[in-house]
Amino acid sequence: MHYCTNVPAKGTNKTWLSLNWMTCFQIFTLGIWVISPLAQSMEKQSMVKEKTLTLSSAIKRTLKDNPSLKVFKFRQGALEGQLKSQDLRPAYEVGFEMENFAGTGDIGVFNRTEFTLSLSSLLEMGGKREARVGVVKSRSSQLVAMRKIEALNLLSEVTRRYIDVLAAQERVSLAQEATLLAENTLLEVEKRSNAGVAPTAEVKRALAALGNSRLIASSEQQQFDYAKVALAMMWKDTTPSFTQVDGNLFQFSADIEFKKLYAKVEQNPEILIYAAEERLRDAQLRLARTESSADIKWSVGIKQIQEVNDTALTAGFSMPLFSSKRNTGAIISAQAKRDEVTVKREVTMLALHNQLYRAYSNRKQAIFTAQNLKDSIVPTLKEALIETKTAYQRGRYSYLDYLTARQELLFARRAMIESAAMALRYGTEIEQLIAEPLPASQYGLASPVNYKF
Repeated sequence: MHYCTNVPAKGTNKTWLSLNWMTCFQIFTLGIWVISPLAQSMEKQSMVKEKTLTLSSAIKRTLKDNPSLKVFKFRQGALEGQLKSQDLRPAYEVGFEMENFAGTGDIGVFNRTEFTLSLSSLLEMGGKREARVGVVKSRSSQLVAMRKIEALNLLSEVTRRYIDVLAAQERVSLAQEATLLAENTLLEVEKRSNAGVAPTAEVKRALAALGNSRLIASSEQQQFDYAKVALAMMWKDTTPSFTQVDGNLFQFSADIEFKKLYAKVEQNPEILIYAAEERLRDAQLRLARTESSADIKWSVGIKQIQEVNDTALTAGFSMPLFSSKRNTGAIISAQAKRDEVTVKREVTMLALHNQLYRAYSNRKQAIFTAQNLKDSIVPTLKEALIETKTAYQRGRYSYLDYLTARQELLFARRAMIESAAMALRYGTEIEQLIAEPLPASQYGLASPVNYKF
């Protein structure tokens, strides 16, 4: 903290200057003694406010707190309940029957009544219970694949939003540099105007350019704040606890052949889910085939015979006829659904091939553009701006030439940022399609993203 910053003008009395600095020293010493605890507290708060977020931390918080994954816990619980229900054997039934409890003549009311108490149940044939359990278990494995898809989508989304913050962070820095450059331009124009070699209109134009630069800087800051909120919302945080993100926007992973990338598409959960769906359809087909086996309903009981005042045992069974013929339609339907899965998998593979090639080619072009802008075009424009500024100071170039050189440099740097961000976004899309990180880490991270769920 600076408590004495006023510098006396030339000709100021030296005695006054000595006393003034002695007084300042005393005030400064007293201030340090009084507010030292407060300064330490403010420093700690500043360190908290300047918290830097890493991509791995953002991913961990998203996978932990995003509600999209929590629904699978309840779906799994529902399947476990269904599994218990489908694993039950047929229930036992107790029956009670009265005969001849009322009539005419000698029968009368309850004169010749006969009572029968029976116990009955069902014998399931063809392995129906095992088939029902197999269907539920197949749905459980399908649910696991669906959770992997949702987790992969979340991981890709949080990475894209992280890249948005990283790019917005670079644009804010560029806008601040552009404002500083506009201020320096205004100083140069004012010097020439005060010397009488430049019209006042150029000063006004430089002032307007400075105001426009400040408006752009304000807009970029707003976009940066919005990007941070959008990222924090991935883990239900409406107020970001970080002020910036860690990473290098211009660090790209090594390129690999398209064929090798496409070979890894088989590991994409969208493809793996078809394997789970095939198992489910197979289980449903087996269940449909078991319905062709007729179940046997049996019963045993005790019958009270009123005429002889005695009891007797009863037994019986029943089963439906022509069950296999009546079940033919259900088997055909289940088989058709099973065959449909294979076709759907082929369609998805073609779609993934198209998406992967588009992301692959666009990423290569974006990296080529960003690297050329960074290594060649931007350095050349920087040199051109320095030379144009020198020529403008000497009166060889006009203000328009100076302004044009400055804008060309700013446009090139912004294009460099956008190309780099686009390359990282396409890299994220490739990682989502192959369900694993690229060979080398991008975003400037020390370790690759973990795609194991």
